[in-house]
Amino acid sequence: MAYCPQCGTASSDRFCPNCGAAMPTQGAAPPPPPGAQPASAQGAGLTENVAGALCYILGLLTGVLFLVLAPYNQNPRVKFHAWQSILFNVAWIAIWIVLGIVSTVMSVFALILIPIHLLLGLGGFILWLFLMWKAYNNVLWEIPIIGPFAKQQSGL
Repeated sequence: MAYCPQCGTASSDRFCPNCGAAMPTQGAAPPPPPGAQPASAQGAGLTENVAGALCYILGLLTGVLFLVLAPYNQNPRVKFHAWQSILFNVAWIAIWIVLGIVSTVMSVFALILIPIHLLLGLGGFILWLFLMWKAYNNVLWEIPIIGPFAKQQSGL
């Protein structure tokens, strides 16, 4: 039995009894019944590895976003990357605040602290890229101290 391509009514005649449209020929695949979604729309969305990598892209913002968005907050691996991203960025911000206070209070040592600022900035940037790369390759790489807490929060 074939379905009408216009209204979805089932019919074995050459024309639809409901709307009069021509029915598909014998060799053609019948169209899906009305209300059925195409196969490409059913699986739409990000894959697990892309969602995990995107958790790190904007730090706190994307970490919280992936913890809130419906299909991704049910996936423990995406939740792990979201939590680790949030905690990494909170720790990163805290380190920069402490360094700013120390360099302000000890202005005499400001020249000594410049290389420390540069090394921490480069190290943090490389760690951020490394975390995105590991998440994209479906590896649950844990940052010491932060990683176990993120794993616990995600339910892994």
